[in-house]
Amino acid sequence: MTVTPERVTPALPFRPQRVSEEQGVNSAEAEEFLDRMFAEGAAEAGERFEDRLAQVRAEIMETGTYRHTPAELAYGARVAWRNSARCIGRLYWRSLRIRDRRRVTGAAAIAGECVAHLQQATRGGRIRPTITVFAPDTPDAPGPRIHNEQLIRYAGYRFEDGSVLGDPRYAEFTEQVRRLGWRPPERRGSFDVLPLVIEAEPGRPRLFTLPPDAVLEVPLTHPDHRWFAGLGLRWHAVPAISNMPLEIGGVTYPAAPFNGWYLGTEIGARNLADGQRYDLLPVIAELMGLDTTSERTLWRDRALVELTLAVQHSFDAAGVTMADHHTEAHRFLAHLEREERAGRRCPAEWSWIVPPLSGGQTAVFHRYYDEPDPSERPAFLPPP
Repeated sequence: MTVTPERVTPALPFRPQRVSEEQGVNSAEAEEFLDRMFAEGAAEAGERFEDRLAQVRAEIMETGTYRHTPAELAYGARVAWRNSARCIGRLYWRSLRIRDRRRVTGAAAIAGECVAHLQQATRGGRIRPTITVFAPDTPDAPGPRIHNEQLIRYAGYRFEDGSVLGDPRYAEFTEQVRRLGWRPPERRGSFDVLPLVIEAEPGRPRLFTLPPDAVLEVPLTHPDHRWFAGLGLRWHAVPAISNMPLEIGGVTYPAAPFNGWYLGTEIGARNLADGQRYDLLPVIAELMGLDTTSERTLWRDRALVELTLAVQHSFDAAGVTMADHHTEAHRFLAHLEREERAGRRCPAEWSWIVPPLSGGQTAVFHRYYDEPDPSERPAFLPPP
């Protein structure tokens, strides 16, 4: 099934993306990248560092940039994941599947590849880490942009009294895509999937509705509380980040959506629990019959555990890949030990590595980590 383009209006709430004022690739960055790649034995068999470096330098001199080989693109994307200081699941960085779509042009074709990415990464619930890389920025023109934070996110409908139906985090984004022409479902709900906003030509964002077969969702139930199913909660199976540019050896790929799989606490202890998100803890506590008149009853903590348990239970029952925070903490320390044995730093942001539930009971809590280096490359960069 293909994506459905939406009507586009002249309104442009999104800021058009442009190429950086620093035109062209710095050959020193390219050399540093190639040096690391060859040192780690990731180059193609028989390829010599000096020969490849000479090719790249000549290409930069002629065009202001250079084109990565498939091996360079794959290595760069995987190392960018390895360098992601906020990710606890980096043990699997070598398993990242690369979809090279640098030659794909046009917003509709890019949207179609985003759909294919979701379908191939989902695999009926056996989630596979995947990245799809579209055209890079060049001195001549910017590459395409995907304005969505993730390929799948839920709408937030703000009412006059300030309340929100759906996800409050995306209330402003929802208003923007509505001004661009998106029409919400006739019967709005708390989990309406937002359209993709793709800018293949600067200043001309287009909207595309994701087809149902690209969005696997898990209905949430609880192993002990039958009333939980009556809440009508669900969540999508694949967390595919889509607005973080990928930089490899001085070349920036502004559209490179990538995914791993969910950690249960991401959904249960953050997305559904945070006060500025779905804020479900008061609802859960009331249905559990907890005393919410005082924080000293720890009603929030008890509700948080049950909500996260429901998420983990539901994904397991549906056969959808999901990690738990205790197991993943041990795996992260195994990754850290591997990196240290390889003589590499393993930067980590403590507040992101330690889970938001039972942090002190996880293996990653009782130690410090190397501070992230903002200049470390390859890397997934903060959204522009």
